Amino acid sequence: MVSEYDFWLLDLDGTLVDVEWRYTREVFDRVGDRLGRRFTDEEAEIVWHGLTGSRDRQLRQWGIDPEAFWTAFHAEEDPLVRAESTYLHEDAEFVGTLDAPVGLVTHCQAFLAEPVLEHVGIRDWFDVVLCCTEETGWKPDPRPVESVMADLGVAHNGHAGVLAGDGSCDVGAAWNAGLDAIHVDRLGPEQRGHCVLGDYRVKSFDELR
Repeated sequence: MVSEYDFWLLDLDGTLVDVEWRYTREVFDRVGDRLGRRFTDEEAEIVWHGLTGSRDRQLRQWGIDPEAFWTAFHAEEDPLVRAESTYLHEDAEFVGTLDAPVGLVTHCQAFLAEPVLEHVGIRDWFDVVLCCTEETGWKPDPRPVESVMADLGVAHNGHAGVLAGDGSCDVGAAWNAGLDAIHVDRLGPEQRGHCVLGDYRVKSFDELR
Protein backbone atom coordinates (compact mmCIF):
# COMPACT_ATOMS: atom_id res chain seq x y z
CA MET A 1 0.00 0.00 0.00
CA VAL A 2 2.89 2.38 0.81
CA SER A 3 4.16 2.14 -2.78
CA GLU A 4 0.79 3.29 -4.16
CA TYR A 5 1.62 6.93 -3.45
CA ASP A 6 4.03 9.28 -5.19
CA PHE A 7 4.26 11.60 -2.17
CA TRP A 8 3.33 11.64 1.50
CA LEU A 9 2.13 14.41 3.80
CA LEU A 10 1.95 13.92 7.54
CA ASP A 11 0.67 15.58 10.68
CA LEU A 12 3.02 15.75 13.69
CA ASP A 13 1.45 15.66 17.17
CA GLY A 14 -0.56 12.53 17.86
CA THR A 15 0.53 11.06 14.54
CA LEU A 16 4.32 10.78 14.63
CA VAL A 17 5.02 11.98 18.15
CA ASP A 18 3.26 12.44 21.45
CA VAL A 19 3.98 14.23 24.71
CA GLU A 20 4.22 12.77 28.19
CA TRP A 21 0.97 13.41 30.09
CA ARG A 22 2.78 15.12 32.95
CA TYR A 23 3.85 17.94 30.63
CA THR A 24 0.33 18.41 29.27
CA ARG A 25 -1.18 18.50 32.75
CA GLU A 26 1.34 21.06 34.01
CA VAL A 27 0.79 23.34 31.02
CA PHE A 28 -2.98 23.31 31.49
CA ASP A 29 -2.55 23.99 35.20
CA ARG A 30 -0.55 27.12 34.43
CA VAL A 31 -2.91 28.20 31.65
CA GLY A 32 -5.82 27.72 34.05
CA ASP A 33 -4.08 29.95 36.59
CA ARG A 34 -3.75 32.69 33.96
CA LEU A 35 -7.40 32.40 32.91
CA GLY A 36 -8.83 31.88 36.39
CA ARG A 37 -10.33 28.55 35.40
CA ARG A 38 -9.22 25.00 36.17
CA PHE A 39 -9.12 22.46 33.33
CA THR A 40 -10.07 18.89 34.16
CA ASP A 41 -7.98 16.01 32.83
CA GLU A 42 -10.73 15.28 30.31
CA GLU A 43 -10.83 18.89 29.08
CA ALA A 44 -7.04 19.01 28.78
CA GLU A 45 -7.08 15.80 26.71
CA ILE A 46 -9.87 17.14 24.49
CA VAL A 47 -8.05 20.36 23.67
CA TRP A 48 -4.57 18.83 23.40
CA HIS A 49 -5.68 16.13 20.96
CA GLY A 50 -8.50 18.10 19.29
CA LEU A 51 -10.86 15.23 20.12
CA THR A 52 -14.03 17.14 19.27
CA GLY A 53 -12.77 18.71 16.06
CA SER A 54 -12.28 22.48 16.14
CA ARG A 55 -10.48 23.47 19.33
CA ASP A 56 -11.71 27.06 19.07
CA ARG A 57 -15.30 25.91 18.79
CA GLN A 58 -14.86 23.68 21.82
CA LEU A 59 -13.32 26.50 23.86
CA ARG A 60 -16.24 28.78 23.00
CA GLN A 61 -18.68 26.08 24.13
CA TRP A 62 -16.93 26.13 27.50
CA GLY A 63 -17.21 29.92 27.62
CA ILE A 64 -13.51 30.51 26.99
CA ASP A 65 -12.28 33.12 24.52
CA PRO A 66 -9.99 31.25 22.08
CA GLU A 67 -7.65 34.20 21.57
CA ALA A 68 -7.13 34.58 25.32
CA PHE A 69 -6.61 30.84 25.67
CA TRP A 70 -3.99 30.55 22.94
CA THR A 71 -2.14 33.63 24.15
CA ALA A 72 -1.88 32.04 27.60
CA PHE A 73 -1.13 28.61 26.19
CA HIS A 74 1.77 29.71 24.03
CA ALA A 75 3.14 31.87 26.85
CA GLU A 76 3.26 28.81 29.11
CA GLU A 77 4.81 26.40 26.62
CA ASP A 78 8.59 26.10 26.95
CA PRO A 79 10.03 24.82 23.64
CA LEU A 80 12.94 22.94 25.22
CA VAL A 81 10.82 21.35 27.96
CA ARG A 82 8.19 20.45 25.38
CA ALA A 83 10.84 18.84 23.17
CA GLU A 84 12.35 16.89 26.06
CA SER A 85 8.87 15.62 27.00
CA THR A 86 8.15 14.41 23.45
CA TYR A 87 8.65 10.87 22.21
CA LEU A 88 8.53 9.32 18.74
CA HIS A 89 6.10 6.48 18.09
CA GLU A 90 8.18 3.47 17.04
CA ASP A 91 5.86 2.60 14.16
CA ALA A 92 6.40 6.09 12.70
CA GLU A 93 10.00 5.26 11.84
CA PHE A 94 8.89 3.96 8.44
CA VAL A 95 8.47 7.60 7.36
CA GLY A 96 12.23 7.95 7.38
CA THR A 97 12.50 5.12 4.84
CA LEU A 98 10.02 6.51 2.32
CA ASP A 99 11.50 6.83 -1.16
CA ALA A 100 9.24 9.71 -2.18
CA PRO A 101 8.78 13.41 -1.45
CA VAL A 102 7.58 13.88 2.15
CA GLY A 103 6.01 16.96 3.72
CA LEU A 104 4.87 17.88 7.21
CA VAL A 105 1.72 19.95 7.78
CA THR A 106 1.19 20.68 11.46
CA HIS A 107 -0.83 22.97 13.70
CA CYS A 108 2.13 22.96 16.11
CA GLN A 109 3.73 26.39 15.99
CA ALA A 110 7.23 26.75 14.57
CA PHE A 111 8.83 27.81 17.87
CA LEU A 112 7.68 24.48 19.33
CA ALA A 113 7.83 22.21 16.28
CA GLU A 114 11.46 22.87 15.34
CA PRO A 115 12.91 21.88 18.76
CA VAL A 116 10.66 18.79 18.79
CA LEU A 117 11.82 17.69 15.34
CA GLU A 118 15.45 18.14 16.35
CA HIS A 119 15.00 16.39 19.71
CA VAL A 120 13.42 13.24 18.29
CA GLY A 121 15.80 13.31 15.31
CA ILE A 122 13.34 13.43 12.42
CA ARG A 123 13.90 16.85 10.84
CA ASP A 124 15.67 15.29 7.88
CA TRP A 125 12.66 13.08 7.11
CA PHE A 126 10.85 16.03 5.54
CA ASP A 127 11.52 17.88 2.33
CA VAL A 128 9.06 20.60 3.36
CA VAL A 129 7.74 21.61 6.80
CA LEU A 130 4.76 23.92 7.20
CA CYS A 131 3.52 25.10 10.61
CA CYS A 132 0.02 26.47 10.08
CA THR A 133 -0.81 30.09 10.88
CA GLU A 134 -3.72 32.43 10.25
CA GLU A 135 -2.01 33.38 6.99
CA THR A 136 -1.61 29.80 5.73
CA GLY A 137 -4.97 28.59 7.01
CA TRP A 138 -5.70 25.71 9.36
CA LYS A 139 -6.64 22.15 8.48
CA PRO A 140 -9.25 21.13 7.22
CA ASP A 141 -8.67 24.16 4.98
CA PRO A 142 -6.77 22.71 2.00
CA ARG A 143 -4.53 25.76 1.58
CA PRO A 144 -1.65 24.64 3.83
CA VAL A 145 -1.73 21.20 2.20
CA GLU A 146 -1.74 22.71 -1.27
CA SER A 147 1.14 25.01 -0.28
CA VAL A 148 3.28 22.05 0.76
CA MET A 149 2.36 20.18 -2.41
CA ALA A 150 3.48 23.17 -4.46
CA ASP A 151 6.79 23.36 -2.58
CA LEU A 152 7.31 19.62 -3.12
CA GLY A 153 6.67 20.08 -6.84
CA VAL A 154 3.78 17.61 -6.89
CA ALA A 155 0.83 19.97 -7.30
CA HIS A 156 -1.45 19.62 -10.30
CA ASN A 157 0.70 17.02 -12.05
CA GLY A 158 -1.40 13.92 -11.56
CA HIS A 159 0.76 12.42 -8.83
CA ALA A 160 -1.10 10.27 -6.29
CA GLY A 161 -0.63 11.53 -2.75
CA VAL A 162 -1.83 10.81 0.76
CA LEU A 163 -2.05 12.71 4.04
CA ALA A 164 -1.83 10.83 7.35
CA GLY A 165 -2.99 12.37 10.62
CA ASP A 166 -4.75 11.64 13.88
CA GLY A 167 -7.60 14.15 13.62
CA SER A 168 -10.74 14.72 11.61
CA CYS A 169 -9.18 17.99 10.45
CA ASP A 170 -6.39 15.99 8.79
CA VAL A 171 -8.86 13.79 6.93
CA GLY A 172 -10.83 16.86 5.88
CA ALA A 173 -7.71 18.67 4.68
CA ALA A 174 -6.66 15.64 2.63
CA TRP A 175 -10.02 15.27 0.94
CA ASN A 176 -10.40 19.01 0.38
CA ALA A 177 -7.03 18.97 -1.39
CA GLY A 178 -7.92 15.92 -3.47
CA LEU A 179 -5.69 13.46 -1.58
CA ASP A 180 -6.35 10.15 0.08
CA ALA A 181 -6.54 10.25 3.88
CA ILE A 182 -5.13 7.90 6.50
CA HIS A 183 -6.60 8.34 9.97
CA VAL A 184 -4.06 7.23 12.57
CA ASP A 185 -6.42 6.48 15.46
CA ARG A 186 -4.05 6.02 18.39
CA LEU A 187 -6.71 6.89 20.98
CA GLY A 188 -9.69 4.95 19.62
CA PRO A 189 -13.30 6.04 19.14
CA GLU A 190 -14.10 5.27 22.78
CA GLN A 191 -11.87 8.09 24.03
CA ARG A 192 -12.57 10.33 21.05
CA GLY A 193 -16.32 9.94 21.43
CA HIS A 194 -16.88 9.39 17.73
CA CYS A 195 -15.41 7.53 14.79
CA VAL A 196 -13.29 9.32 12.18
CA LEU A 197 -13.45 7.69 8.76
CA GLY A 198 -10.68 8.17 6.25
CA ASP A 199 -9.74 6.16 3.20
CA TYR A 200 -7.80 4.06 5.69
CA ARG A 201 -8.03 3.89 9.48
CA VAL A 202 -5.14 2.36 11.43
CA LYS A 203 -3.97 2.26 15.02
CA SER A 204 -0.37 1.97 13.90
CA PHE A 205 1.58 2.66 10.72
CA ASP A 206 2.68 -0.98 10.90
CA GLU A 207 -0.75 -1.88 9.52
CA LEU A 208 0.12 -0.19 6.22
CA ARG A 209 2.99 -2.52 5.42
